[in-house]
Amino acid sequence: MPRINKSVILALLTVTSSVFLLFQLYYYKQYLSKDGVRNFNSLSANDAQWQVVKKFLDLVGRHNLPVYLIDPVTLGLLTPDTQHLRESDTKGPNCKYFCARREFTTFALLAKLWKYDAALAKSAAEKGFEFLELRGKDPRLASMDDLSGTEIPLHFIFRLQSHAVHLVVFYERSGNYLWHGPLRLKPNMDRKFVPFRKLDFGHQAGAYDRPELLLTSIDGLEIRIPKNVSRFLGEVANSRFLECRYKEARAFYQLYPDDTSQEAIEFRKNAKTLLHLAARTLNSLGMRFWLSSGTCLGWFRQCSVIPHSKDVDLGIWIKDYRSDIISAFQRAGLPLKHKFGKKEDSLELSFQAQDVKLDIFFFYEEEDHVWNGGTQAKSGKKFKYMFPKFTLCWTELVELKVQVPCETMDYIEANYGKSWNVPVKTWDWKSSPANVQENGVWPVGEWDDVIQVY
Repeated sequence: MPRINKSVILALLTVTSSVFLLFQLYYYKQYLSKDGVRNFNSLSANDAQWQVVKKFLDLVGRHNLPVYLIDPVTLGLLTPDTQHLRESDTKGPNCKYFCARREFTTFALLAKLWKYDAALAKSAAEKGFEFLELRGKDPRLASMDDLSGTEIPLHFIFRLQSHAVHLVVFYERSGNYLWHGPLRLKPNMDRKFVPFRKLDFGHQAGAYDRPELLLTSIDGLEIRIPKNVSRFLGEVANSRFLECRYKEARAFYQLYPDDTSQEAIEFRKNAKTLLHLAARTLNSLGMRFWLSSGTCLGWFRQCSVIPHSKDVDLGIWIKDYRSDIISAFQRAGLPLKHKFGKKEDSLELSFQAQDVKLDIFFFYEEEDHVWNGGTQAKSGKKFKYMFPKFTLCWTELVELKVQVPCETMDYIEANYGKSWNVPVKTWDWKSSPANVQENGVWPVGEWDDVIQVY
């Protein structure tokens, strides 16, 4: 067996070690930045997205911004039981939440927990972010006396490489809910900064209940998320908010001065109390409702309750009807005044509270329209009120977050005609509405069931 030359072996080991050392130096230069973070130019797009989110969380942590995740796509990937996320203490090879390739990741910030700091933009630049702040008028300061409104920050966008973080600022409103404003670009802003049309939030204003938050670990990042993810995602899909039309309301009151009599003041006070009570009762039953008839008109036309209407009107889809609605209102202290119709046809309930009546109209959906019914107690005559189909939006009335038809003008004109902006104090529910039509007569044999007056 030939002898092995030790010098040759030593030389080979030296060459091999040198090559390995050079490879390590090359890897360090190409894949790591000066602060030890992997170089974005060498990362996959998905991995880079995770790094952008991490940098953003480091940035807001430095400025003590208590942000929480509201990104619909990322939250949609979570299972209802989020406890397993705590086990993911490192990003590891199985990153699946922040590595699902997207152009945006969206977070929320509660304005009341943050004092505006202009240094945020400077810190963002130091982290390599391009930064855009979008402001808008504060609707909480708007009124019929002052339409100017002070501008407040509504949205922040942090862009780094091919990914951006959208930070939505939520403000508390007097109805004890959270509101975010629409994202509107100023004329001098770069409209190509990010593909704004693809943003999940900001196309219109939105209203949300205050979420309970859970601190958890997602892909190794400590993040707060809504504890009830499913409920929050349901709110996202139905969050559109319509602001009261203060400018138009002020013009209305200039033509028709407000009723400031003691009787009108007392009615509005009682109507507010009744509306809040009705909302609590219906919410406890899980029944969606909206402002209808004169109450909707008052909100739309004059940002208030019409004092001469003498009642509060609500609409509910018949598919949301619950048989325990009457007993729920009775337990709340509202006795039943009358019940007309039945679940299958023209159901209407009325409850009495002091000097204000609560009317609940149930709406039936047809292929190309919706309608609610009416019944004349003394004759058994039936009436039908036709409306174009509509969706529901949130708004605020008498310090309460409530829903109204999004297509409010179509809804109002269907009920009150083109002259809806002119007050009418003499109103006949059987003939005055623009959309009323006769709908036959209840059979006498059904009167005991479909005409109940208390």
